[in-house]
Amino acid sequence: MIESSDERLDANAAREESTVLFVCLHGSAKSVIAAEYFNRGARERGLTYVAESAGVEADAEVPQAVVIALARDGFDVRGQTPKPMTAEVVARAGRVISLGCELPAQAASASRETWEDLPMVSDGYDAARDAIVERVERLLDSLR
Repeated sequence: MIESSDERLDANAAREESTVLFVCLHGSAKSVIAAEYFNRGARERGLTYVAESAGVEADAEVPQAVVIALARDGFDVRGQTPKPMTAEVVARAGRVISLGCELPAQAASASRETWEDLPMVSDGYDAARDAIVERVERLLDSLR
């Protein structure tokens, strides 16, 4: 079956609408945790949403401490490289959620929200993860 350009546009629009972009300063801790837990929760709930992570000033790699902690939680992020927040990354998202950082101008076109008062991962993974997961769970419940 050959897909028409209208069908491709509809599919792209649906994919963009159902993509959540989590953004933190370095794209290597809070946003990665949020995206991993969001994707697991969406699958468990049978939701068609998907999450991605990005950083305003993306690190070169996910810190080893975060890789190890996420592995304990059942996620394998070895080899995952933090993505910089670009206009193209934002364009793929129906919703952009900032995890305690200021979003640059390229996020202006997306539906935006900010999650403030999250503990720093470097000050304690468990406390940061728990605060992030609590908000991710509320977000997932609102998408049902």
